[in-house]
Amino acid sequence: MSKGTIERVAVLGAGSMGHGITEVTAMAGYDVTMRDIEAELVEEGYDQIEWSLEKLEEKDRLDESAAAVLERIETTTDLGEAVADADLVIEAAPENLELKHDIFTDLEDLTDEDTLLASNTSSLPISDIADVLENSERVLGLHFFNPPVKMDLVEVIYGEQTTDEVAEAGYEWVESIDKTPIYVRKDIRGFVVNTVLGPFGGEAAWMVSEGEATIRQADAAMVHRRGYPMGPFELADMTGIDIGYHVRKEADDPIPPIIEEKVENETLGQKTGEGFYDYENGDGADYEPGDGDGFDTLRIEARLANRAAYIVGEGVSTPEEVDTGVRLGLGFPEGICRRADRIGIDTIFEKLETLRDETGSDRFEPHPYLEQLLEEGRTGEDAGAGFYEYGTDENGLDSYHNLNADLEDGVLRVELDRPERMNALSEDLLAEIDDLFSGVDTDEIRCVTIEGAGDRAFSAGADISGFASTKPTDMMDVTPAFETVNDFPRPVVARIDGYCLGGGLELALACDLRLATERSQFGAPEIGLGLIPGGGGTQRLMRILGETRAKELVFRGSHIDAERAQDWGLINRAVDREEFDDVVEEFVSDLRNGPPIGLEVAKKVMNEGEDASMEAALAMESQGFGLLISTDDVLEGTAAFAEDREPEFEGE
Repeated sequence: MSKGTIERVAVLGAGSMGHGITEVTAMAGYDVTMRDIEAELVEEGYDQIEWSLEKLEEKDRLDESAAAVLERIETTTDLGEAVADADLVIEAAPENLELKHDIFTDLEDLTDEDTLLASNTSSLPISDIADVLENSERVLGLHFFNPPVKMDLVEVIYGEQTTDEVAEAGYEWVESIDKTPIYVRKDIRGFVVNTVLGPFGGEAAWMVSEGEATIRQADAAMVHRRGYPMGPFELADMTGIDIGYHVRKEADDPIPPIIEEKVENETLGQKTGEGFYDYENGDGADYEPGDGDGFDTLRIEARLANRAAYIVGEGVSTPEEVDTGVRLGLGFPEGICRRADRIGIDTIFEKLETLRDETGSDRFEPHPYLEQLLEEGRTGEDAGAGFYEYGTDENGLDSYHNLNADLEDGVLRVELDRPERMNALSEDLLAEIDDLFSGVDTDEIRCVTIEGAGDRAFSAGADISGFASTKPTDMMDVTPAFETVNDFPRPVVARIDGYCLGGGLELALACDLRLATERSQFGAPEIGLGLIPGGGGTQRLMRILGETRAKELVFRGSHIDAERAQDWGLINRAVDREEFDDVVEEFVSDLRNGPPIGLEVAKKVMNEGEDASMEAALAMESQGFGLLISTDDVLEGTAAFAEDREPEFEGE
């Protein structure tokens, strides 16, 4: 079965996951039927979809009207009616194996043998669900993350009998609804994301149970020192302490005493008003940055890396898939395989062996794949290889953790790759931008584009999670990355779709041209944190917008839309999203085919002349003109004009 054969989808379940999957399916243009066992449940799910679509429409995040999307959704309580013409059925019922067996037994009778049968289970093995069917080859897992409308990741899971053709069809369908799929090639409990996540909370709970750390110390260290979006105990309170308890119990894993205690006392987190923190009579997760001093973060990260080694070593998923999973599914600041390579595989292996010897616990037993990496000398980034290969590609471009760079046909396309953080500018990302733009060979480059990964933001600003551990003196110099982009000898185009705020706006201001979709938002919200733009924003805004508008943007800290940004002269174009790619390529084509030396001199003269007196600026312009007049490009441009043809500039 191929992607093209999936035209109609049925979703079984109208709860939070069911109606969310229904919504994203309809948004992608598919006809979809949502079914649940009671009309009231179906109606509630449909109402939630309608509410969500109206909110997305208000925020200009739909390519069509909410009403048009709703027209593609049908509802029913009749299972046969729901799946009669479906090419793909996604079960999103409660996590009860007996219930799922009943559903899939009925589905085998009610659907054609070519219909894909998928489960959205987050914990039950696909093979266990499929074992009641005579033909389990067409059963796979499509594990969406909650809420499906916001979360980009979907795990595509093989059962023991799932064919490659079925898994590939599911993978392609996920891509067709603008989600990011990763393969889970073996049906392990917890799949990829939850398998890696286990030690994040589990090991922290053991450390607190054994008196080696406090709750606030663990949370503060993992958030403020290591950059995770939540501390392990804060996360457990949000998801429910009992959830993690039952997952460990089902997997027959030892349960840390502090978790046992919370479950016995029925203090399960936010839903009960108290968990590891007090949400009724206290301030909730009230840890402070300094609380994390002295906590052994390597102990947790070594176990996370060991889980990743298990997944990769057993052929479940690739390092790229593991890292995509934890970044998009958990909001980790970087992939755990990348982080392990940066820490050093040898350091992680030694830490695990030391802890195993000290505690006698087999949870610290290094996976054989880590030992294999060491034997091959693949100790991480410094050695040139670890989970990943490091070095340069055929274009001489280095590999990076937080951005993607690709050079083709004279265009260097740069993508800020932190979609789980709306491409927020971390210290590491800024360093990589600086390294790329200061070290790349410009001989083969005619122009550069910069864009953000995902569909929400160019960049929503600086990653403020790193501010707490930053000394004031470290922030007093202008961020080199912005200046490196500003001074790059080739034209740089900011390709903006979504939020462009704070540090993201400052990066865009350092570019030469700014093109944006009409739904994009611009702003300098730093004043709301008691700060001011710190990457050249105040000065570049003054020069581009003038005093009145620049001060309005900075003093008020509010957002402006793309239309106003264009009216003010902040961006070159505000374009309908459907036309955006074409407009960008028109600009890029002009820059790619333009005279490299002429564009370089023009950029230099205009940038430097901006801060000079008129007399000095005119002198620079005259010198630039004189420098260019004797170049081969000018001769070619003149000849092409006379011959009424397009010039072919060589940069000489």
